[in-house]
Amino acid sequence: MKRSELKRVYEGKRKADLIIQGGTLVNVLSKEMYQADVAIVEDRIISTGDVSVYKGSETEIFDATGKYIAPGFIDGHIHPESSNLSMRGFAKILLQHGTTSIMTDLHEIGVVSGLEGIEATLEEAKQTDLSLYFVVPSHVPFSPDMETSGGQFDASIIGKALQREDAVGLSEIVAPYVVMGYPDLLEAMEMTQRAGKSLQGHLPETTGQALDTCLGLGVSTDHESLSTEEALEKIRKGCHVMMREGSAARNLPDLSKLITEHHVDSTLCSIVTDDLHTIDVVDRGHLDDSLRTAVSLGIDFLTAVQMVTINAARCFHLDWEVGSIAPGKLADITMLDSTESPKVTDVISKGKVVVKDAAVCVDYPVLEHDQILQHTITIPNGKIKPSDLGIAVDPKAKRAKVLGMRTLDWIPITIAQEGELPVHDGFIQADTDQDLLLIAQVERYGKNGNIGKAFMAGFNLKQGAMASSVAHDNHNIIVLGTNLEDMALAVNRVAELEGGQVMVVDGKVVEEIAYPICGLLSDMDAEELAERKKALIKASQDAGSKIGFPFLFLSFIGLAAIPEYAITDKGFIDVLKQKIIDPVVSLQY
Repeated sequence: MKRSELKRVYEGKRKADLIIQGGTLVNVLSKEMYQADVAIVEDRIISTGDVSVYKGSETEIFDATGKYIAPGFIDGHIHPESSNLSMRGFAKILLQHGTTSIMTDLHEIGVVSGLEGIEATLEEAKQTDLSLYFVVPSHVPFSPDMETSGGQFDASIIGKALQREDAVGLSEIVAPYVVMGYPDLLEAMEMTQRAGKSLQGHLPETTGQALDTCLGLGVSTDHESLSTEEALEKIRKGCHVMMREGSAARNLPDLSKLITEHHVDSTLCSIVTDDLHTIDVVDRGHLDDSLRTAVSLGIDFLTAVQMVTINAARCFHLDWEVGSIAPGKLADITMLDSTESPKVTDVISKGKVVVKDAAVCVDYPVLEHDQILQHTITIPNGKIKPSDLGIAVDPKAKRAKVLGMRTLDWIPITIAQEGELPVHDGFIQADTDQDLLLIAQVERYGKNGNIGKAFMAGFNLKQGAMASSVAHDNHNIIVLGTNLEDMALAVNRVAELEGGQVMVVDGKVVEEIAYPICGLLSDMDAEELAERKKALIKASQDAGSKIGFPFLFLSFIGLAAIPEYAITDKGFIDVLKQKIIDPVVSLQY
């Protein structure tokens, strides 16, 4: 809304389009709750309190009696792609749960289709009522020299992206890369600061001098803290702590102790989801679920609301526009039914009622996606053979001593797992009794035909194979299995689907979901996709997996920036050393 038109309202020449009446205002600026009405013209809040002067004959009245009027929720760090929903489905389900703005780098789209793909996705988002603020990816591929990706970001591309009007910062600045002084990254950080935009950190287990280096060079936030002690050091040194409460990691129970036990000023604390599984958002919610969790952990309601609104806006220097209910701000409003276990009843986004009585009252058509987002999978020779995925050794060997990796069952962080495996016909075999399985990643962009191979524990599959074109942070096809034949079938089926997730048992595809948009996303609504995912999870658990979200966890095993080990198309990665290592230690004859 233009300032000239806004001025007409205050001159009495134009009346409010909408007045929210009878509710309790949750004021995150003064940290108060009190009875107040809210007047809105177009997409802007005009006034709060007694707004009768702005009421006209055509003003719509929204009765909020008995409801708490809060700002629209803001997720300061989320990857929409982890939901596997295209922007239409993603926007609908987040709006339903009170989220009106997100800060996102769309890094996963960039990995596959570069800046052009990201820009096409941002255009799709404009067809919805969810606001996207673009946090420019700091580097693609995420782990230089460790993986192959479809898209690529360097300082020149980052410079171009930073010029976008919706660009608000530089995303996922990895601590070891700062400490090692990667020239392209340091240049991108300088460009971002010169543009007056924020530097967003990725600082797991970063303490002491390494933390000082990152913060001293301008990194201002982190979303990777796993313990109270780690987060306390960060906040004491001025780092904004984004408390992650997502599907892949739920850290709020530990990190909330910053407030409930250490009594720190919560201004430098917000809640983010990072990676959000479709089943979780359908069954539990988004930041509304995080809000309920925060309150249940002993954080008072007003502080918790600040952590999902104004605090997130402030760390991106966006509090002039979003995050509070005050004159001139975007009319993003979420109404709640209580303060004890708050549920979203109604949502207004940019002055438009999008959720009424807990039901979404807008719909978005399925779009014709830009070509840059489609047909993104090219497999060498069109098909993978079982032997392509195996680790070949001297056929005279009987057994092999191997170094593999084990995922933790509550967060997809890996640790070392040693074992001895049988060798048959010159290939090392899986051993389900030891829970040491075969894992591989197949380069899917037609660039080099790489296939990385290693050994994996923690999934407990007893039969079959699972494959996915969702594989952070390169999105090559990752496959885990008990035998090479099922693994090859799973990879080839993912390629036939133009991307997706597939479960194979005994030479048959038992469940599959297609993700034809960048090999990452579907145009299904969230509820339909959630049901399909439940069937896929059941199939993997029927095959033995004991992990709650096995395909979500599998997608993180290719992430060469999270300790301690990973698998990429280039091989088995020692993450801490950023080095490709041999998973075969020795052979026995």
